[in-house]
Amino acid sequence: MTGMADWQTNNEAYLSAALQWLRGRLEALSQPPAKLTPPDKQKSGGWRLARFKPAASDTTAASDENSAVEIQMANLAAAMQDAEKVDPPPALCILAQRLGLSRFEQHVLLLCAAMELDTRTASLCARAQNDSGKPYPTFALAIAALDDAAWDALSPERPLRYWRLIEINQPGAQPLTTSALRADERIVNFIKGLNTLDERVTSLVTPMPPQSIQLPSSEQTVRQSILHSLQISSGRLTEPVVQLVGTDTASKKTIASQVAAALKLNLYSLAAENIPTHPAELETLARLWQRETFLLPIALYLQAQEIEFSSTQNALPLLQRFLARNTGLCFVDSREVLSGIAETTQVFDVANPTPIEQQSLWTQTLGAMAGENPAQLAGQFNLDALSIERIANMALKEASENKLNKSNHVWELCLLNARPKLESLAQRLDCKATWDDIVLPTEATTLLHQIADQVRLRTQVYDDWGFRDKMNRGFGITVLVCGESGVGKTMAAEVIANDLRLDLYRIDLSSVVSKYIGETEKNLRRLFDAAEGGGAILFFDEADALFGKRSEVKDSHDRYANIEINYLLQRMEAYGGLAILATNMKSALDPAFTRRLRFIINFPFPSAAERKLMWQKVLPPHIPKGELDYDRLAKLNLTGGAIHNIGLNAAFLAAARQPSLITLPLILEAARTEFRKMDKPINEAEFRIMEAVGVKT
Repeated sequence: MTGMADWQTNNEAYLSAALQWLRGRLEALSQPPAKLTPPDKQKSGGWRLARFKPAASDTTAASDENSAVEIQMANLAAAMQDAEKVDPPPALCILAQRLGLSRFEQHVLLLCAAMELDTRTASLCARAQNDSGKPYPTFALAIAALDDAAWDALSPERPLRYWRLIEINQPGAQPLTTSALRADERIVNFIKGLNTLDERVTSLVTPMPPQSIQLPSSEQTVRQSILHSLQISSGRLTEPVVQLVGTDTASKKTIASQVAAALKLNLYSLAAENIPTHPAELETLARLWQRETFLLPIALYLQAQEIEFSSTQNALPLLQRFLARNTGLCFVDSREVLSGIAETTQVFDVANPTPIEQQSLWTQTLGAMAGENPAQLAGQFNLDALSIERIANMALKEASENKLNKSNHVWELCLLNARPKLESLAQRLDCKATWDDIVLPTEATTLLHQIADQVRLRTQVYDDWGFRDKMNRGFGITVLVCGESGVGKTMAAEVIANDLRLDLYRIDLSSVVSKYIGETEKNLRRLFDAAEGGGAILFFDEADALFGKRSEVKDSHDRYANIEINYLLQRMEAYGGLAILATNMKSALDPAFTRRLRFIINFPFPSAAERKLMWQKVLPPHIPKGELDYDRLAKLNLTGGAIHNIGLNAAFLAAARQPSLITLPLILEAARTEFRKMDKPINEAEFRIMEAVGVKT
């Protein structure tokens, strides 16, 4: 801090000397009389005011006066030069070095900045230009007042305008040389010693704090490879664009943060979709950010995951144009390799820590309380290192304060970690059904148990037994359950989720399917990416609406509909979790899904024995009820869903009567209502026989 204070003091001393020198130049210019002398052929600038070369015909007094002024200006210039000789140099000198300003351009910038630094500058500019209506600097004034003038200083390719250091107010057809000049606010602040990011940039970028967590070995290797590729030469990076490819954005951000920290750079994030589409605005942003890389130790993290499905057709060219102006370190976060985004780029694949690495991370963070948790957590959740550390620390803290069961609490926190990502695209179901509640044929029940076991034992089979080394896809489990409405498809999904202690999400097609081109694929990708973190089972109810057959392409609508199905086929195969598809129209599904399904379970219409068991389980044990003839009720051709509805309606009928008792006649009354609802014929003879039995009972 002391060094910074000393530099600030030196910078203020330099500015004081420079402003005093500038005032002297302007005052000398405003002193009459002025004489014209022929231009020096060795110098550019044409005719100049002879301020310091008095003619031979001048009086002795005028000559003495001019000599005194000349001596005074020489002293002021020497004082300014002495103030420059500090280490590190003053801000204006640093700016000139980094942005390539000539001595004349440096002084032009000083003249423009003086309007903000010295209140006397405006009146001096008006007097020097002999025009009270011009209390501002102009290029003509700079040529007259400053040495080593060059006409090309205001060229768009020269630093003053290229780096947007000055602004020119040129209304109508006013000549450029007499137009008002103004120093950029960010540059004035820099000259004063206030070096903060331009506010026009801060509205688009977000600072990314450094992440000091211990990376797993696979990600440490990537980090070291990036640092090795970024060979430092003459203070500049030789490979400024680094592509980080993959779906694990959290790991990519952590790696980029640590690389930037190793290079002593502050990292900022910018979403690619926030890059302006208007050419002038894009050029301004690119130029300003490029300027910032010379003024501050910064790097950029470009989030380009959405660029593949961007509704803007020029999204990739916009990114290319922006990066073409980039001269600092830039990380590009994308799912796939984006070719041609920069002349020189390095590509690195970044994936989630492997299950073995995740297990090790859980062991390290949970410490002595780990127990068997690491293997179970690594098997069911696919988390990055930062999330694992955050969840573990939170669990240890809360468990210690509230004396909670650490094992269950860590599991719950892992589930909570994935919920915010899925809530907007799917509906989370509260799963209460257990294996005792569902009634299915033995074959179907056995397959459901196999599905639960495969999810539970993934780590053992894939990693401990080495199957992951022999496979590059198909780690997920996709199940198709077929059967008419009410046979228990949703309930089966709930039973599995409850058994595995995982969240079950029913996909809301209205929030996924969009009429806009590319939006459906984007929503599906977000859905699967969110579910990849683990802790969630995806349940596609009425799956035929989304997984329907591809049709013959007759128009653009057919083509884009087929593209959606093709993308869904690919994404389902790459998905690493459990997805359950339910349909009562198996024939409507695209045949290509069959190969990607690990299980196909047919839920038949329940038999009489199964219906009897359903009737016995439909009413809670403690509910007041009379003697019920379950054998006779089983003769009603109903699915489990219909039986549940009848039992619930009968309970409400009983609650409205005294005594509140569920009897066979009330159940039959509710059954009639259910039959009418489903447009099923009612066998009144059978109903009357059952009612008679119920009355006798």
